[in-house]
Parts: sequence; structure tokens; C-alpha cells
Amino acid sequence: MITPSQDAVPTPGGTGTAAVGFHNLPRRDVFITLAGVMLAMFLGSLDQTVVGTAMPRIIADLGGFDRYTWVTTAYLVTSTTMVPIAGRLTDMYGRKRFYIAGIAVFLAGSVLSGVSQTLTQLIVFRGLQGVGGGIMMANAFIVIGDLFPPAERGKYQGFITAIFGLSSVVGPTLGGFITDNLSWHWIFFINIPLGIPVIGLFIRFFPNIRPTVQRETDILGLTALVLCVVPLILGLSWGGVQYDWASPQVVGMLSMSAVMAVVFVLMESRAAQPLIPLGMFRNRVVSATAVISFFTGFGMFAGIIFIPLFFQGVLGCSATASGSFLTPMMLGIVAGSMVSGQVVSRLGGHYRIQCLVGLAVMGVGMFLLSGMEVSTSYARAVVNVVVLGVGLGTALPLYMIAVQNAVPYRVLGVATSSVQFFRQIGGALGLAVLGSLMASRFASNLATVLPESAKDALPPESLSELATDPQVLMDPSAMSRLEGMLEGVGAQAADVLGPVVEGLREALSRAISDSFLVGLAGVGVAFAATLFLKELPLQKRYAVEGPGEAAPVERLAETGLAPADPCAAGPLPQQRER
Repeated sequence: MITPSQDAVPTPGGTGTAAVGFHNLPRRDVFITLAGVMLAMFLGSLDQTVVGTAMPRIIADLGGFDRYTWVTTAYLVTSTTMVPIAGRLTDMYGRKRFYIAGIAVFLAGSVLSGVSQTLTQLIVFRGLQGVGGGIMMANAFIVIGDLFPPAERGKYQGFITAIFGLSSVVGPTLGGFITDNLSWHWIFFINIPLGIPVIGLFIRFFPNIRPTVQRETDILGLTALVLCVVPLILGLSWGGVQYDWASPQVVGMLSMSAVMAVVFVLMESRAAQPLIPLGMFRNRVVSATAVISFFTGFGMFAGIIFIPLFFQGVLGCSATASGSFLTPMMLGIVAGSMVSGQVVSRLGGHYRIQCLVGLAVMGVGMFLLSGMEVSTSYARAVVNVVVLGVGLGTALPLYMIAVQNAVPYRVLGVATSSVQFFRQIGGALGLAVLGSLMASRFASNLATVLPESAKDALPPESLSELATDPQVLMDPSAMSRLEGMLEGVGAQAADVLGPVVEGLREALSRAISDSFLVGLAGVGVAFAATLFLKELPLQKRYAVEGPGEAAPVERLAETGLAPADPCAAGPLPQQRER
């Protein structure tokens, strides 16, 4: 049982009481809370890595290669939308209830995803799963900010990233093994025995720290945000794949998103308690990090999603083998994050230099990936993904630390979740754009590289089907169907099959390489923006304002949250329920 902490602690001048937060808990309670957060992080990140290696088999079973990225995009749309919402609401109403609710929704989405019989069902239920996942992931990074002051967070962010890395090492191999030996349905069911104990742990041990005064929820801002993000991702996912870019469906969705983005900004600028306080973005650290996170996410998700497709479709690996080849990348992320966290905590907190180094290494990794082809060896491919992983691990945790260090404690949740929000928006847009690019480039490349003899041997409808769905490279049953189609060629069937398969691999390899190059451009923009990131000394204690105690004027000025800002109008005293 957690030992109750004091409801308040005296201020240095004796003029009032300081707000009680997680940081006032006894040391034992801090690490019990941290352990629960790490378990929840393991659950959420395991699901992502398990699904990645199973996606080719899922598409082979349910069809819909033109919607290859939709299963991931659906999760990203809902989880991205929930991140800032969860961040703001936990600032207002406390972390515990949202954490438990998020895990419960995540598990419900897992069960429904596992029983899906069509790709449409899977996309919808993955969206539900993303609602819970967004709440879980937002809280994980926020609670690290609650538990430790900025100067110490680098070390513990390393632990959180290590948990992510562990699940990422286990996940791809486990997902491939389950897919090859049982069924892809079981990659979702595995969340149930892992998640139920985590809910029990949170109910029993997680401290229920909440504000004394509950504030009004910005329902209009929440609605506008949803109506901005969802049409944006749908429009980009449809464009060039299911509909022409100039079609009414795509133009309508993108137009609606643009209009609602303007409406959202207008609402937030007038709201008494905005969902995302716009005053935060007057802070150079917050605004620069928003841009950097957006473009980093754009490049990052290209690597994570398309690497398994390259291993399985181009190099001919099984799902299990492609998962094991991702393990070095995840170990690179863990190593980069652990070293980066220790360095920033022990050597003066020069996070901008470390971010630049990390992004430079990440860019080198993306460039190496873009040069891979059908003849690329397994060893070279593994080296390339390790370089990408080290760069990712070095840079990503530092942006979270920079933002948490730059804002007052009372907006820690929404500031932290804003970094995640822009990263995931960038990732979702990257997946939509790169998925459309890959599909169109594959079709055009296939028309170029496929020999005329193979084109003549295949019926026109079969050739058209191959140009939109290269499942022959990953699905044995699809290969059998292709062989059946070629039986009509007679004795030349064996001579035609080989060129067709090699043409499919070459076309897919070129399409994925083009996607990596576009991702590299996103990393380049993030690098340029990091040059303008203001570096503030890391605080060694919490700057928490309580009744009668104001935050330093210079800190409020740095953050753009002066008392005139609605978000900063009065402190939020907190108490803990016994």
C-alpha cells in the first residue's frame, strides 16, 4: 500500500502551501508509480511492433493492398487526436482515472481487432484501440515529468525508452512467430493477459493526485480538433489511391480540415480554458519543437512501417525473419536513448547539440535505406537500420525534456502531449503521403521493369491486379494463383514466372526507396529547425506555484504564459485523495 504523502508542504517564505504533485511522494512510492508506467508503456508499444511485421499477412488474408497503411493510420488518427485532449484533461482532473480508462479502451479495441473478419472492421477497431493508446502514451511521458525535475529526466526517459526498445525487440519476432505459426488474429489477443494485471496495479497503487478545483472542459475546441484531424488524414489517405487528388471526396475532406483548423485556432484564442493554450507557442522552445517533432515524425514512421515490407517483399524473408531483422534497429534506439539521456543529465544539459547529432545520424540512416535494392545483402540492410535506430534514440527523448523544462508545472501535461501530438500528426501525414507515393510508384515501376514476354503471357486483368497488389511476393497462396494463370503458357511457364517475380521485387524496391528519400527530406527540415531551438539551462527543482506563491516573472515570460494568459490565471493547487 502506498504511504500517504502530505497534502501540502510549506512554501519557503511561509506565505502559503505549495501544490502537491507526484514529486512530493516518498521515494518508494515514486518507483512503484514508475514501474506501473513502464508496464503500461510496454503494453502499448508491444502492440505497435507486433502489428508491423504481421501487416503483409493481414493484407494477404483480408485484401486491400491500396489501404496497406490504413490499419496504422486509423490508430494514428485516433491516438493523435486523444494525446492533447488527454494531456489537458489530466492537468485539470488528474492522471489516474484517465490512465485506467485508456488501458480499458485499448484492451476492448484489441479484442475487437482480433475478431475482425474484414479489413474495414479491422481499421475501425484499430481506431478504437488508438483512443486508449493515445491516453496511455500521453500519460506515460507526462508522469515522468511529474516524478522528476528536468535535470534528472534524461536518465529516466532512458528507462522508458529502454522499455519501448525491449517491447520493440520482442514484438517483431513475437508477431512474426504468431503470424507464421498461429494466426494474425492472435497478435491482438496477446494484449489481454498483459493488460488486465496492469489495470489491477493502477487501481491498487497509482496515486490519485488531482486538482482541488475542476475547470471547464473545452468541448467546442475538442470537437473542432477532431473535425480537423480526421478529415485531413482521410483525405491524404484517399488521394491518389482510392480517388484522384482532384476528386470531390479528397478535395472536400482537405477543405473541411483547413476550415476546421481555422475554427479551432479562433476558438482556442477565445476560450476561457482552451484545450491547447495557444500562449504556449509564444515560447520559442515549444514552437520550434512543434515544427521539429512534426517533420521528425514524418521521416520516422516511413522507416518503421516500410522496413518490414522491404525485408518480406524484396528480400523474401518470412514474417518471423523480418521481425528479427528489426531487432538491431530497436537495440540502436535503446542504446542511443540511454547514452543521450545520461549525457544530457550529467554534462550540463546541452540538448540542442545532441539533437543535431541524433538527427544527422538518423538522416544518414534514411539515406542508406534509400539506396537498398534487390541485391542488397542482409548484413548491409541490418547495418542501415541500426544507424537509423541510433539516430532516433539519440534525438527523440531530448525534445520532450526541452519542452518540459521550458513551461510551468501547471501546464506540464498539455505541453508534453503537444510534442507527441505534432510528432504523430507528422507521422500520420507521412504514412498517408508515402503510402500513396509507394502505391503509385510501384505501378509505374512495374510497367517499366517487367519484360515484354511476361506482359504478353499474362492476361490484362491479371497484369492490372499485380500492379496494384504485390502479394505474390509475400503470400504463398497468391504465388500459387499466379502459377495457375501461367499454366496456359505451356512449357514456357517456368521461364515467364521468374521474370515476373523479379520484376515485382524490383518495382517494389524502387517504390520503397523513393519513400525513404521523401522521409529523408523530412528529417532534413527537422535538422534545420533544430538550429533555431533555444537552449535553456535544465532546472534542478520543480517550479510549482501554490497559493500565495508565484512563479518567477522571467520564467513566465520565457514560456509565453504570463498571468494575463487564461491558462496562467491563477495556480492549480493539487491534493491527493486518501
